[in-house]
Amino acid sequence: MASVFAPRPTGPTIGPFPIAGLVRQARRRVGLGQRQMARFARVAPSTIGRVESGELTPSLRVLERIFGAAGLYLALVDQDGRVIQPMADWEGIRDGAGRRYPSHLKVIIDPEPGEWWADIYGLARPPETFHRCPIDVEERRRRSQWEVRVAKYRATPPPPDPRRWRWSY
Repeated sequence: MASVFAPRPTGPTIGPFPIAGLVRQARRRVGLGQRQMARFARVAPSTIGRVESGELTPSLRVLERIFGAAGLYLALVDQDGRVIQPMADWEGIRDGAGRRYPSHLKVIIDPEPGEWWADIYGLARPPETFHRCPIDVEERRRRSQWEVRVAKYRATPPPPDPRRWRWSY
């Protein structure tokens, strides 16, 4: 973690890390000069120099090529250091207007009775749907954790079953 008194990076950064320093570190790891790195990354030698001096902010594609030449990859990690995997894009799973479902909601393929919000109105169930209510999603998550982690919740009574509709007006 950086000190409060440490000088702030003057050029472009990736999070708290200066891009120039990351590129220099990548080059040092493989022991290449700027020209050699540029040749392997298929960029102009001046690009490596300008990135390392902080006068050029490279595109993501150029960064991938530079780091790839050093055998490194760009990845997303959470605060615990776990790599974040991309979401799968299932072909054919689109709403009526051909749009993807919202990425912050979990898609349910072939919903069972009670899993679709309009079941209470007797509407025809769609081939896929998602839970809109964050409270419902949290109840389902809690129930799932209780069912899976038996040893942890052995002395705890089960949370309510979210598949049973509880409507209160």
